[in-house]
Amino acid sequence: MTETEGGLEKVAEVLGWRDSNLFSPSERLALEYAERITYSDQQVDDAFFAELRMHFTEAQVVELTAAVAFENFRSKLNPTLGVEAQGFCLVPQRK
Repeated sequence: MTETEGGLEKVAEVLGWRDSNLFSPSERLALEYAERITYSDQQVDDAFFAELRMHFTEAQVVELTAAVAFENFRSKLNPTLGVEAQGFCLVPQRK
């Protein structure tokens, strides 16, 4: 399976990405980065950032950071204004 394959399978496994064998090392790193950005008790230290740079270009890191930051923004804005989910990205229940 290539990195672009298995989209729906990966969506179903995203909550358990650490234990799933569907994700490539780069995808796992991107997911960890997203968590480190999202949770205030975690940090992106120099060592982790150096690991990111081994897998992603500077432009890719910027794009990934912006995407995560935007989703974090929306997760605070939408509920506050009563904007409900539209059902476009439902995470399937784990089996």
